[in-house]
Amino acid sequence: MAESTGRVPIESPVLDVRSLSLWYGGSQALDGISIEIPPRKITAFIGPSGCGKSTLLRCFNRMNDLVGDVRIEGEVFFEGKNVNDPGVDVTGLRKRIGMVFQKSNPFPKSIFENVAYGCRIHGVRRRHQLDELVERSLRGAALWDEVKDRLDESALGLSGGQQQRLCIARAIAVEPDVILLDEPCSALDPIATAKVEELMRELQDRYTLVIVTHNMQQASRVSDYTAFLYLGRLVEFGETERLFLNPSKKQTEDYITGRFG
Repeated sequence: MAESTGRVPIESPVLDVRSLSLWYGGSQALDGISIEIPPRKITAFIGPSGCGKSTLLRCFNRMNDLVGDVRIEGEVFFEGKNVNDPGVDVTGLRKRIGMVFQKSNPFPKSIFENVAYGCRIHGVRRRHQLDELVERSLRGAALWDEVKDRLDESALGLSGGQQQRLCIARAIAVEPDVILLDEPCSALDPIATAKVEELMRELQDRYTLVIVTHNMQQASRVSDYTAFLYLGRLVEFGETERLFLNPSKKQTEDYITGRFG
């Protein structure tokens, strides 16, 4: 594979991005990005603000469809099918590729209903099934023991860190294959951040995780692979330890050592 694309050999990638470019109106946000996302690993996207990290993440489950005047060239393959093909069921795609946003966004409903919401949409109606799904998801998000006696209370009464883990529980309740996390810890204190990072490590046994982070220390702590983006281009991609200790591009070295960004 050509080094200029930043690609590294990945066996059976869960997402395969090929020559992806994106424009918001007349402004180009992504420029010819090619990258393969490995299954059941944590891949981090790093780079300065405005470099295209979140835009690339949102291409994976077509969240950019919600933005006006977007034009996309190139391909994003998930399980062998281009997610941008006209016949793709976008609702089904977003069930398989879930998303957790920078600002926790629990619904103004009970803790139980927040987790059960997506399951109801996808046809689960029986109470005992919902009970099992909600408990399993909250346990999976390391939140069950903290909220099991208050499931009927409003999710808005949870702390910021608990709300973010609730949003992760909501994402995993519909049994996705991939979880996208867009700066999930940027609004959290260090203790809550540590809990979310620990949770991400636990989840990777069952899910593929892709995280956008402005915190390079976080990327080095939690991720298996790291991609460095700059001005809409993929500069370098590889195993996290190698990229941080021995980057192959001077631009990567300059960024991770704080010379710019």
